[in-house]
Amino acid sequence: METLINHLIQQGYLKTPLIIEAFRKIKREDFVLEDLKDEAALNVPLPIGWGQTISQPLTVAFMLELLQPEPGDKILDIGSGSGWQTAILAYIVNKGKVFGIERIPQLFKFGKSNVNKYSFIEKKIVSFICGDGSKGLKEEAPFDKIIVAAAAEKIPETWKEQLRIGGRLVMPIQSSIWLLIKKSPTDFVEQEFPGFAFVPLINDG
Repeated sequence: METLINHLIQQGYLKTPLIIEAFRKIKREDFVLEDLKDEAALNVPLPIGWGQTISQPLTVAFMLELLQPEPGDKILDIGSGSGWQTAILAYIVNKGKVFGIERIPQLFKFGKSNVNKYSFIEKKIVSFICGDGSKGLKEEAPFDKIIVAAAAEKIPETWKEQLRIGGRLVMPIQSSIWLLIKKSPTDFVEQEFPGFAFVPLINDG
C-alpha cells in the first residue's frame, strides 16, 4: 500500500499531510473481503458484495482532498459501505464526529465491524446508521462536511439544507464528482470534475 500511496502523492492526488497520514494508518486490507486482501494495495475498486464496491484509492484521495476534512469536524458519510473512508475520516477529525449511513443491512454490519478494528466507535468518534442516506441525517444537522459514495442523478435538497454555512459537500452525479461550498442558505459555489465511475445511489423512495 505504501507504494500506491507514494504513487498518489507523486501524481498530485494526495496533497494534505493529515490525509496522507490517515491513508497510511488506516489499512485498506482491513476493509476488503478475506479473499481479496492480496488486492487491497491495487488502485482499483473491489467488490464487497450486494452489488457494491470499496472505492478506488485514487477516487477516495481525490474526493477527500476536495472535502478538506479537519480535526473537530462533524461529517456525514453517505454510503459508508466497507467503512474504509469512514475510518480515514475518523482518524482525521480526531475529537470530531463522523456519521456513516449505509442502507444495505449486511454492509452496515460489515462496515461497522471493520471500523471497530480501530476503536473509533468505542471512542464515540464514529456512529453508524442503517438507513436511507438520500434523506441525510436531519437530527444531527448541520454538518461541516458531507461526502457521498454513490452517484445520484441530482443533488438532494436535504443534503444542501443539512450543510452549515461555509460547509463542503462532495458527491458524484453520474460520472462527475461535484464540490459544493455553501455561501448562504440558498447560495452555493459549484465545481464539476468529470471522468469518474460510481455505483448508483439507491433510495427508499
